[in-house]
Amino acid sequence: MSERTRTFSWKDPKESAGLVLTMPGLEFLRGIRDGTIPNPPITDALDYSLTVVEPGFVVFEVDPKEFHYNPIGSVHGGVALTLMDSAMSCAVQTMLPAGTGYTTLEVKLNFVRGVTAKTGRMRAEGKIVHSGARTAIAEGRFVDKDGKLYAHATTTCFILQPEKK
Repeated sequence: MSERTRTFSWKDPKESAGLVLTMPGLEFLRGIRDGTIPNPPITDALDYSLTVVEPGFVVFEVDPKEFHYNPIGSVHGGVALTLMDSAMSCAVQTMLPAGTGYTTLEVKLNFVRGVTAKTGRMRAEGKIVHSGARTAIAEGRFVDKDGKLYAHATTTCFILQPEKK
């Protein structure tokens, strides 16, 4: 078997982690999209990018590659799950004021069909369903360039309120 190599680099995540506490979520994510705030390392590791940021709606895109493959010759489901978790949770983040955090409590994903490198560019779309004071719910779709569905997901996020002084 022929060996392949892949090299990538990333910025120190502490650079952007400090900013997230001082900026509204929508502004912070638009900074990542626009390149004024460094990408989180996971996006560089899996080679995907944030392309759309609107209130309650976010899109990440990926061109499936061979390095995303599982042992049976298709893109590992964890790649789709990672992009869907990113899109759905960041849709939640767009609704948060400065100083407010969140974390994923649960994700439910249904795969509809498999993805290979030949599938072409994929979009993970996350959209808010409910945004409350303590929890938020979002849904996601993993689609190809023509809008054909490959996976559907939902998530619940816990909103981390800033400590009162």
